[in-house]
Amino acid sequence: MTQTRLLPDTPTAVLLYRERHYTGNVLYLLNPIPAHRIRLIVFDLDGTLIDSRTDLTNSINAMLVEFGRPQLPEEIIASYIGDGASMLVRRALGDPDDEPLIENALQHFLDHYRVHKLDNTIVYPGVFASLDALRTMPDGRPRTMAVLTNKPVRASVDICDGLGLSRYMSRIYGGNSFATKKPDPEGLNAIIREAAVAPGESLMVGDSSVDILTARRAGAWVIGCRFGLSSHTVEDIPADCLVDEASEWAQALSLEVTAAPASGPIASRP
Repeated sequence: MTQTRLLPDTPTAVLLYRERHYTGNVLYLLNPIPAHRIRLIVFDLDGTLIDSRTDLTNSINAMLVEFGRPQLPEEIIASYIGDGASMLVRRALGDPDDEPLIENALQHFLDHYRVHKLDNTIVYPGVFASLDALRTMPDGRPRTMAVLTNKPVRASVDICDGLGLSRYMSRIYGGNSFATKKPDPEGLNAIIREAAVAPGESLMVGDSSVDILTARRAGAWVIGCRFGLSSHTVEDIPADCLVDEASEWAQALSLEVTAAPASGPIASRP
Protein backbone atom coordinates (compact mmCIF):
# COMPACT_ATOMS: atom_id res chain seq x y z
CA MET A 1 0.00 0.00 0.00
CA THR A 2 1.20 3.51 -0.78
CA GLN A 3 1.70 5.80 2.20
CA THR A 4 1.24 9.54 1.83
CA ARG A 5 3.17 12.30 3.52
CA LEU A 6 1.79 15.83 3.34
CA LEU A 7 4.62 18.25 3.90
CA PRO A 8 4.41 22.02 4.39
CA ASP A 9 6.35 24.13 1.92
CA THR A 10 9.17 25.27 4.18
CA PRO A 11 12.94 24.76 4.11
CA THR A 12 12.54 22.17 6.87
CA ALA A 13 9.93 20.37 4.81
CA VAL A 14 12.28 20.21 1.85
CA LEU A 15 14.83 18.47 4.04
CA LEU A 16 12.22 15.98 5.23
CA TYR A 17 11.12 15.56 1.63
CA ARG A 18 14.60 14.32 0.78
CA GLU A 19 14.69 11.65 3.46
CA ARG A 20 14.01 8.03 2.56
CA HIS A 21 13.15 6.47 5.89
CA TYR A 22 10.22 4.42 4.68
CA THR A 23 9.20 0.90 3.78
CA GLY A 24 7.39 0.25 0.51
CA ASN A 25 5.96 3.06 -1.61
CA VAL A 26 5.51 6.57 -0.31
CA LEU A 27 3.75 9.36 -2.17
CA TYR A 28 5.36 12.63 -1.09
CA LEU A 29 2.96 15.54 -1.53
CA LEU A 30 4.86 18.76 -0.93
CA ASN A 31 2.32 20.98 -2.63
CA PRO A 32 -1.26 19.69 -3.18
CA ILE A 33 -2.10 19.79 -6.89
CA PRO A 34 -5.58 21.18 -7.73
CA ALA A 35 -7.04 18.41 -9.90
CA HIS A 36 -10.10 20.51 -10.76
CA ARG A 37 -7.83 23.09 -12.40
CA ILE A 38 -5.51 20.78 -14.34
CA ARG A 39 -6.63 20.78 -17.98
CA LEU A 40 -3.31 19.71 -19.59
CA ILE A 41 -0.89 16.95 -18.59
CA VAL A 42 2.45 16.67 -20.40
CA PHE A 43 4.56 13.53 -19.96
CA ASP A 44 8.22 12.84 -20.46
CA LEU A 45 8.79 9.58 -22.36
CA ASP A 46 11.91 7.60 -21.38
CA GLY A 47 11.85 6.76 -17.69
CA THR A 48 8.31 8.09 -17.24
CA LEU A 49 5.96 6.33 -19.65
CA ILE A 50 8.39 3.71 -20.94
CA ASP A 51 11.33 1.65 -19.71
CA SER A 52 13.73 1.93 -22.66
CA ARG A 53 16.91 1.28 -20.72
CA THR A 54 17.90 -2.00 -22.42
CA ASP A 55 17.33 -0.87 -26.02
CA LEU A 56 19.21 2.40 -25.46
CA THR A 57 22.05 0.52 -23.78
CA ASN A 58 22.30 -2.01 -26.59
CA SER A 59 22.35 0.70 -29.26
CA ILE A 60 24.97 2.76 -27.45
CA ASN A 61 27.16 -0.31 -26.97
CA ALA A 62 26.73 -1.28 -30.61
CA MET A 63 28.01 2.18 -31.55
CA LEU A 64 30.92 1.91 -29.12
CA VAL A 65 31.98 -1.44 -30.60
CA GLU A 66 31.86 0.03 -34.12
CA PHE A 67 34.18 2.82 -32.97
CA GLY A 68 36.57 0.49 -31.16
CA ARG A 69 35.52 1.65 -27.69
CA PRO A 70 34.82 -0.57 -24.68
CA GLN A 71 31.17 -1.28 -23.92
CA LEU A 72 29.61 0.34 -20.87
CA PRO A 73 27.39 -1.15 -18.13
CA GLU A 74 23.67 -0.51 -18.38
CA GLU A 75 23.67 1.45 -15.12
CA ILE A 76 26.25 3.90 -16.47
CA ILE A 77 24.46 4.44 -19.77
CA ALA A 78 21.12 4.90 -17.98
CA SER A 79 22.66 7.75 -15.97
CA TYR A 80 23.48 9.52 -19.25
CA ILE A 81 19.87 9.52 -20.50
CA GLY A 82 17.62 12.55 -20.37
CA ASP A 83 19.29 15.32 -22.34
CA GLY A 84 18.80 14.04 -25.87
CA ALA A 85 20.52 11.58 -28.19
CA SER A 86 23.51 13.81 -28.97
CA MET A 87 24.36 14.30 -25.29
CA LEU A 88 23.86 10.58 -24.62
CA VAL A 89 26.39 9.72 -27.34
CA ARG A 90 28.80 12.43 -26.20
CA ARG A 91 28.79 11.15 -22.63
CA ALA A 92 29.20 7.54 -23.74
CA LEU A 93 32.29 8.57 -25.72
CA GLY A 94 33.76 10.35 -22.71
CA ASP A 95 32.90 13.89 -23.84
CA PRO A 96 35.66 14.18 -26.49
CA ASP A 97 36.59 17.54 -28.02
CA ASP A 98 35.84 16.19 -31.49
CA GLU A 99 32.53 17.28 -32.99
CA PRO A 100 32.90 15.30 -36.26
CA LEU A 101 33.45 12.13 -34.19
CA ILE A 102 30.36 12.83 -32.11
CA GLU A 103 28.23 13.50 -35.18
CA ASN A 104 29.44 10.29 -36.86
CA ALA A 105 28.88 8.26 -33.69
CA LEU A 106 25.43 9.81 -33.24
CA GLN A 107 24.40 8.68 -36.70
CA HIS A 108 25.61 5.13 -36.01
CA PHE A 109 23.69 5.09 -32.73
CA LEU A 110 20.50 6.38 -34.36
CA ASP A 111 20.78 3.89 -37.22
CA HIS A 112 20.98 0.99 -34.75
CA TYR A 113 18.31 2.37 -32.44
CA ARG A 114 15.90 2.99 -35.31
CA VAL A 115 15.81 -0.76 -35.97
CA HIS A 116 15.95 -1.99 -32.37
CA LYS A 117 14.00 0.63 -30.40
CA LEU A 118 11.15 -1.75 -29.59
CA ASP A 119 13.11 -4.95 -29.00
CA ASN A 120 12.84 -4.75 -25.20
CA THR A 121 11.15 -1.43 -24.44
CA ILE A 122 7.93 -1.67 -22.42
CA VAL A 123 5.35 0.62 -20.86
CA TYR A 124 5.82 0.87 -17.10
CA PRO A 125 3.27 -0.97 -14.94
CA GLY A 126 0.34 1.25 -14.01
CA VAL A 127 0.77 3.70 -16.89
CA PHE A 128 -2.30 2.73 -18.91
CA ALA A 129 -4.58 2.66 -15.86
CA SER A 130 -3.31 6.09 -14.83
CA LEU A 131 -3.76 7.53 -18.31
CA ASP A 132 -7.32 6.24 -18.36
CA ALA A 133 -7.97 7.82 -14.97
CA LEU A 134 -6.32 11.14 -15.83
CA ARG A 135 -7.88 11.72 -19.24
CA THR A 136 -10.94 13.34 -17.63
CA MET A 137 -11.22 16.08 -15.03
CA PRO A 138 -13.22 15.56 -11.80
CA ASP A 139 -16.26 17.20 -13.44
CA GLY A 140 -16.08 14.88 -16.46
CA ARG A 141 -14.55 17.31 -18.95
CA PRO A 142 -11.74 15.87 -21.08
CA ARG A 143 -8.14 16.70 -20.34
CA THR A 144 -5.51 17.23 -23.03
CA MET A 145 -2.45 15.01 -22.74
CA ALA A 146 0.84 15.24 -24.65
CA VAL A 147 4.41 13.95 -24.70
CA LEU A 148 7.47 16.20 -24.54
CA THR A 149 10.77 14.33 -24.68
CA ASN A 150 14.36 15.12 -25.61
CA LYS A 151 14.44 11.93 -27.70
CA PRO A 152 14.25 12.51 -31.49
CA VAL A 153 10.62 12.97 -32.50
CA ARG A 154 10.44 10.26 -35.18
CA ALA A 155 11.59 7.54 -32.80
CA SER A 156 9.30 8.93 -30.10
CA VAL A 157 6.23 8.77 -32.33
CA ASP A 158 7.11 5.26 -33.54
CA ILE A 159 7.52 4.02 -29.97
CA CYS A 160 4.27 5.59 -28.81
CA ASP A 161 2.49 4.11 -31.82
CA GLY A 162 4.02 0.68 -31.25
CA LEU A 163 3.22 0.56 -27.53
CA GLY A 164 -0.32 1.95 -27.71
CA LEU A 165 0.39 5.32 -26.10
CA SER A 166 -0.37 7.57 -29.07
CA ARG A 167 -4.14 7.24 -28.69
CA TYR A 168 -3.95 9.14 -25.42
CA MET A 169 -1.83 12.02 -26.72
CA SER A 170 -2.88 15.10 -28.65
CA ARG A 171 0.76 15.89 -29.45
CA ILE A 172 4.10 14.06 -29.34
CA TYR A 173 7.09 16.37 -29.48
CA GLY A 174 10.75 15.37 -29.43
CA GLY A 175 14.13 16.92 -28.88
CA ASN A 176 14.30 18.13 -32.47
CA SER A 177 10.74 19.55 -32.58
CA PHE A 178 11.83 22.96 -31.29
CA ALA A 179 14.95 25.13 -31.42
CA THR A 180 15.77 24.16 -27.83
CA LYS A 181 15.43 21.06 -25.64
CA LYS A 182 14.25 20.68 -22.06
CA PRO A 183 14.96 22.21 -19.55
CA ASP A 184 14.34 25.22 -21.78
CA PRO A 185 10.56 25.72 -21.46
CA GLU A 186 10.04 26.48 -25.17
CA GLY A 187 8.44 23.12 -25.93
CA LEU A 188 6.22 23.10 -22.85
CA ASN A 189 5.19 26.69 -23.45
CA ALA A 190 4.22 25.78 -27.02
CA ILE A 191 2.07 22.86 -25.86
CA ILE A 192 0.39 25.09 -23.27
CA ARG A 193 -0.44 27.64 -25.96
CA GLU A 194 -1.73 24.96 -28.34
CA ALA A 195 -4.00 23.56 -25.62
CA ALA A 196 -5.29 27.09 -24.90
CA VAL A 197 -4.72 26.72 -21.16
CA ALA A 198 -2.79 28.68 -18.56
CA PRO A 199 0.50 27.47 -17.05
CA GLY A 200 -1.30 27.05 -13.72
CA GLU A 201 -3.73 24.67 -15.44
CA SER A 202 -0.86 22.52 -16.71
CA LEU A 203 1.00 19.59 -15.16
CA MET A 204 4.34 18.08 -16.21
CA VAL A 205 5.19 14.47 -15.25
CA GLY A 206 8.80 13.33 -15.51
CA ASP A 207 11.61 11.35 -13.94
CA SER A 208 14.44 13.89 -13.87
CA SER A 209 15.51 17.30 -12.66
CA VAL A 210 15.35 18.34 -16.32
CA ASP A 211 11.58 17.78 -16.34
CA ILE A 212 11.07 19.51 -13.00
CA LEU A 213 13.12 22.52 -14.07
CA THR A 214 11.21 22.70 -17.37
CA ALA A 215 7.91 22.84 -15.49
CA ARG A 216 9.22 25.41 -13.02
CA ARG A 217 10.42 27.69 -15.82
CA ALA A 218 7.03 27.45 -17.54
CA GLY A 219 5.06 28.05 -14.32
CA ALA A 220 3.42 24.60 -14.48
CA TRP A 221 2.79 22.02 -11.76
CA VAL A 222 5.05 18.96 -11.71
CA ILE A 223 5.09 15.35 -10.48
CA GLY A 224 8.50 13.71 -10.16
CA CYS A 225 8.85 9.96 -10.76
CA ARG A 226 11.38 8.11 -8.62
CA PHE A 227 11.12 4.89 -10.64
CA GLY A 228 12.59 6.23 -13.90
CA LEU A 229 15.92 6.19 -15.69
CA SER A 230 17.03 9.55 -14.28
CA SER A 231 15.43 9.18 -10.87
CA HIS A 232 18.80 9.83 -9.23
CA THR A 233 18.29 13.51 -10.16
CA VAL A 234 14.57 13.86 -9.51
CA GLU A 235 14.96 15.22 -5.99
CA ASP A 236 17.57 17.84 -6.92
CA ILE A 237 14.78 20.39 -7.44
CA PRO A 238 11.59 20.24 -5.34
CA ALA A 239 8.57 18.93 -7.22
CA ASP A 240 4.98 19.45 -6.14
CA CYS A 241 4.75 15.69 -5.63
CA LEU A 242 7.00 12.63 -5.84
CA VAL A 243 5.73 9.14 -6.66
CA ASP A 244 7.30 5.69 -6.62
CA GLU A 245 4.99 4.16 -9.26
CA ALA A 246 3.08 5.33 -12.32
CA SER A 247 -0.10 4.04 -10.70
CA GLU A 248 0.20 6.89 -8.17
CA TRP A 249 -0.21 9.74 -10.68
CA ALA A 250 -3.98 9.79 -10.37
CA GLN A 251 -3.74 9.43 -6.59
CA ALA A 252 -1.50 12.50 -6.45
CA LEU A 253 -4.30 14.56 -7.97
CA SER A 254 -7.06 12.93 -5.95
CA LEU A 255 -5.37 14.03 -2.71
CA GLU A 256 -6.69 17.52 -3.34
CA VAL A 257 -9.86 16.43 -1.56
CA THR A 258 -7.96 15.67 1.67
CA ALA A 259 -5.45 18.51 1.56
CA ALA A 260 -6.16 22.13 0.75
CA PRO A 261 -4.83 22.83 -2.74
CA ALA A 262 -1.96 25.30 -2.94
CA SER A 263 -2.34 28.66 -4.65
CA GLY A 264 0.12 27.70 -7.35
CA PRO A 265 3.19 25.62 -8.27
CA ILE A 266 6.07 26.10 -5.84
CA ALA A 267 8.22 28.39 -8.00
CA SER A 268 5.33 30.57 -9.16
CA ARG A 269 4.05 31.51 -5.71
CA PRO A 270 5.15 34.84 -4.15
